[in-house]
Amino acid sequence: MKRLYFILISMILLSVPNNLVYSQQEEEETESMDEVARRMANPNASIGFLAFPIDYIHYGGDLEGANSQNAFKLNFQPSLPYVIKPGHNIFFRPLIPVIFTQPVIGEGGQFESEGVDLGDIGFDLAYGITWESGWITVAGIVGSTPTATNKRLGTGRWMLGPEFFVGKNTSWGMVGILATHSWSLNKNSVDAHDLITTPSDFAFINDVYLADNQPMVNNTLSVTSGQYFYTINLQNAWQIQAQPLFTYNHRAESGNRLTLPLGTGISKTLKVGKNPLKLSLQYWYYVVSPENFGPKHQIRFQVARVVPLPW
Repeated sequence: MKRLYFILISMILLSVPNNLVYSQQEEEETESMDEVARRMANPNASIGFLAFPIDYIHYGGDLEGANSQNAFKLNFQPSLPYVIKPGHNIFFRPLIPVIFTQPVIGEGGQFESEGVDLGDIGFDLAYGITWESGWITVAGIVGSTPTATNKRLGTGRWMLGPEFFVGKNTSWGMVGILATHSWSLNKNSVDAHDLITTPSDFAFINDVYLADNQPMVNNTLSVTSGQYFYTINLQNAWQIQAQPLFTYNHRAESGNRLTLPLGTGISKTLKVGKNPLKLSLQYWYYVVSPENFGPKHQIRFQVARVVPLPW
């Protein structure tokens, strides 16, 4: 089953066509790359794209060996909005993580490396409005499913909760913040040594760090998460931008609840074939991280390909 999941995800990643015709609307065919870059930075844009965030994470903490741990993973996140009317969109955005390597705490208390595996698949379903004033509001639900092919790399729980976004388009770029809260709908009843201190994607913007040395067996999860956005438009479709993720795990021990990074990065939108392609590179420094075990530095490289909407 584990190999089947990985083969299916690999097929999805490798099946993205390179010659899709970008023809959602006639005027989009003549858009400059600057205009496309601005639209792709708008969380409520009626533009379809397939994103592939690739993350390298370096960890630290009080646990023995924590400061020499690293992780590497690839996500697949399509965004194909359904346009109700101009400025009004419905989004359903899954996040499919493939974990190539991830440190976990083994039964003997020492770090081990796991991968290659499918992680917990996250999703959100939301309704977005762009107002005439330039403000953007989005509201919906966010959740995840316990699909990890290795139970040491997932929460083992179904998660669900609300999400809200507010942002503003300006003459120089865009700024905004997204907040969510998720509760587990079931308890995780696996053995204690099968639960580990590791991040696990449970929604498209969320990393939960179960940063307790004593795993949370038979407990529910309650996690507040979010993501802040900013984009500064430059010339020739270059942008300075970042979308760092932060979390607050309400059920973790004191000192292990908050994960907060500062981030910056740069992106470039290109015309490759008939479909625009956006490349971005970001660096996140975690000013607050779980004391026992958590991220310290993160590098995210992302490829996003514009595609026509299927409806």
